[in-house]
Amino acid sequence: MPPKISIWRHLKIGSFFDFISPIKINNASQFSSSSRAAFGGVKMKRVSSSTSPTLLAASKAAALERRRVPQRVGTLAVKKEMTAVYLPNGQRIPCTILQLDRVQVVAPKTKKEHGYWACQVGLGWKAPKNITKPMLGHYEKFGVAPKKTIKEFRVKDENGILAPGTIINADHFVEGQYVDIWATCKGKGFAGGMKRHGWAGQPASHGNSLTHRAMGSAGQSQGGGSRVYPGKRMAGRMGGHSKTIQHRQVLKVDQELGVVLINGPIPGPKGGIVSIQDTIHRPSPVVPEPHIVVSM
Repeated sequence: MPPKISIWRHLKIGSFFDFISPIKINNASQFSSSSRAAFGGVKMKRVSSSTSPTLLAASKAAALERRRVPQRVGTLAVKKEMTAVYLPNGQRIPCTILQLDRVQVVAPKTKKEHGYWACQVGLGWKAPKNITKPMLGHYEKFGVAPKKTIKEFRVKDENGILAPGTIINADHFVEGQYVDIWATCKGKGFAGGMKRHGWAGQPASHGNSLTHRAMGSAGQSQGGGSRVYPGKRMAGRMGGHSKTIQHRQVLKVDQELGVVLINGPIPGPKGGIVSIQDTIHRPSPVVPEPHIVVSM
């Protein structure tokens, strides 16, 4: 066996530490434990390892740039009921009536202050005695009456921001355009498996003893690990959750009544609050400017 040769005794302590000393990059340590210090005070997730200002594909800033956001602000509406529209060829199309009740822009949100572009939109009216003092101060700051419901709608850039107090009417939408809708489904309470999941049930006779609507087995004993698998469909709370309906067409807009007719059904009960915004699957519609008649 050849003898072991050690180089430690041939190196001086000072020269060794000079050899392994970290290299300075932009007055920052390359081997620093802090990612911000290692790259000149810039967050590591937002830049590449070569200190380039280009956004990384996995960063939050790049994900925000890739996100498909509508150009225009959305609105709130009240679900009234369903009706039908007949085409000239006699075809009957079911639709839902949505009414815009005193919809106003409450407050804008800017990318500089909040990190993104958005508008708070309020619907209806609420007595000031039923609103907390912080919210009353919020409404007073922007000069808007207290609202029954407020919701935030994101927009792509500053061109979609509307001034506080701007009234959004039914003519905000154009007949024929497509919209995305958010609503809350009807709450059914605690429901059985047949109603909640549409099971056919067990046999009605031939030896079935009072288990016609029962769930049955919840899983294996030994082969499956003696446990119930996650996601197993059982009896439980049904409804009451938020639902998104994408790419629905606007069939008719009535400015006088303040209603919008949307193709097909919409989740939620009568009187429920519905959110409407331009769909992200098509370009923004071209809204014609209102024709103003000046009397002489």
